[in-house]
Amino acid sequence: MILETERLCLREMTEDDFPSLYKILADSNIMQHYPYVFDEERVRRWIAQNIDRYKTFGFGLWAVCLKETGELIGDCGLTMQRIGGQIKPEIGYHTRTDMQRKGYAKEAAIAVRDWTFINTPFRMIYSYMKYTNEASAKTAISYGCIQVDTFTDETNEITKVFAISKDEWTNRQLPNNI
Repeated sequence: MILETERLCLREMTEDDFPSLYKILADSNIMQHYPYVFDEERVRRWIAQNIDRYKTFGFGLWAVCLKETGELIGDCGLTMQRIGGQIKPEIGYHTRTDMQRKGYAKEAAIAVRDWTFINTPFRMIYSYMKYTNEASAKTAISYGCIQVDTFTDETNEITKVFAISKDEWTNRQLPNNI
């Protein structure tokens, strides 16, 4: 296990996660803001790519599981993404449709944010999404981000970029009386 929250555990993906991840990444409602819906081959590559990320960077998208049952309900983690022409650390997340609007993406993203600022040298963390993806924007705001940029992308047309700095995160951690 990588991270644990009140209701969730985040762990490295394995090939055994294929059926659960396929239900998420092949769901056209969940992936409507993504450039494509995943087929079986893309889901297998997604898992393999994250396993490679763990080896290369020590992080990637992690399987998000309900602590009580171990059931995989999504993914969330840190990846290096091209955002506005630069490679930046990004928190990404996908949550199964029946588990959305229950605070799981926020809870997982907060855990990943905290892990990132404690365990990496990154001074800024980003989340980016297609301008129409209001749910993802709300999740980014819920874990402390503010919108810092908008750019045109040949795949997503208009992309919104949200970010939180380590200094902002540190200031949120301090008690009010300091």
